[in-house]
Amino acid sequence: MQIIVTILLWFSAIGCGLLAGLYFAFSTFIMTAFARIDQAHGIAAMNSINATILGSLFMPFFFGTTLAGAVLAILALFRWDEPGAAVMLAGGLVYVIGMFLVTVIYNVPLNNELTRTGAAEVWSRYLKDWTFWNHVRTVASAAAMALFIAAIALRRGLA
Repeated sequence: MQIIVTILLWFSAIGCGLLAGLYFAFSTFIMTAFARIDQAHGIAAMNSINATILGSLFMPFFFGTTLAGAVLAILALFRWDEPGAAVMLAGGLVYVIGMFLVTVIYNVPLNNELTRTGAAEVWSRYLKDWTFWNHVRTVASAAAMALFIAAIALRRGLA
C-alpha cells in the first residue's frame, strides 16, 4: 500500500502542477488578451478552446488528478497516524473542492452559456466571472501541488 500511496502522491503533485500552470496562463494573460480583441473573435477563440480541450490530453489529467486526489484524501483518513496524512487530506480536499467542484459548478456552465448564446452581452460578464473562478482553480491547484509535495517529504522524513 505504501508504494500505491507514493505513486498517487507523485501523480497528483505533477497533475496539479500541470493544471495550475494552464490555469495560471489563462488567469494572467490569455483572458486579458481575449478581452482586448474584437468580441466576436474572443468568443470564437474561447469556444474553440472549450471544444478542443474535451478531446485533448488535458481531460485524462483533469479527471485522473481529481480521482487520485479524492483517493488520497480518503486514504489519509484511514492512515491518519502516518506522517503526511494531514497534508495529504488537505491536498485532496483543496484540489477536489477548489479545482474540480469550482470547474463543474462555475466554469463549465459559463462555457456552456457562451457556446449556447455566443452573445456579445454575455462576453463581458463571462470574462469577469470565468476569470475569477479560474483564479480560484489556479490557487487551489498550486496549493494542492504544494501539499502533495509536503506529504511526500513528510513520508520520507525530509520535513
